[in-house]
Amino acid sequence: MSKPPEPRRGVGRVAQRAAQEVRLALRPYTIPNGITLLRLVAVPLFALAVVERNYRWALAIFLLAGLSDALDGALARWLASRSLLGAYLDPIADKALLVTAYIVLTWPAPEGVRIPVWLTVMALSRDVLIVLVALLLYLAGGVREFAPSFLGKATTVVHIITVGTVVVANLRPLDDVLLSSLFYLALGLTVLSGLDYLRRAALQLEQLHDARG
Repeated sequence: MSKPPEPRRGVGRVAQRAAQEVRLALRPYTIPNGITLLRLVAVPLFALAVVERNYRWALAIFLLAGLSDALDGALARWLASRSLLGAYLDPIADKALLVTAYIVLTWPAPEGVRIPVWLTVMALSRDVLIVLVALLLYLAGGVREFAPSFLGKATTVVHIITVGTVVVANLRPLDDVLLSSLFYLALGLTVLSGLDYLRRAALQLEQLHDARG
């Protein structure tokens, strides 16, 4: 008489497992991830607006992208809907927008305010360096996360301000001293954060070597 409940327990476990698989399958399809995808869509729209010298639209798209970045993070925490896809997608969307903005705002244009070529080259070189070092850390020790430093965060903020200021400068005149100071500040932080990233990566590799030794 005690045997009949067994099938029910088995069915219950199967149902629980199926529900868990469904939740895992649907987890990437969240509202925050949808907002992040829209930010990726905004990247080519921003580029087209700058190329066509429609700086009002470029500024609007850039500001909306910035607001969406703050919004998707807040929603992910509020709705408890953080996912692995979002963890990878969010920084990719941010970096794609910044890199694209630097490239199109460096492109020669008559009677337009441009980001200096030397600043864009240094900024992109730093990003390539970060990718290569991250790949090295992953291959050498399986390091998947490398927390950004204060210098790295400050550099990103200044790069964002630089892009926004250059777009505004194409809508209304801004002081040349202000622009030059911003460009040199961005350059200084780019170099310092790149060197700091190398230093921290070297320490991480030494720690991995010591742990294995």
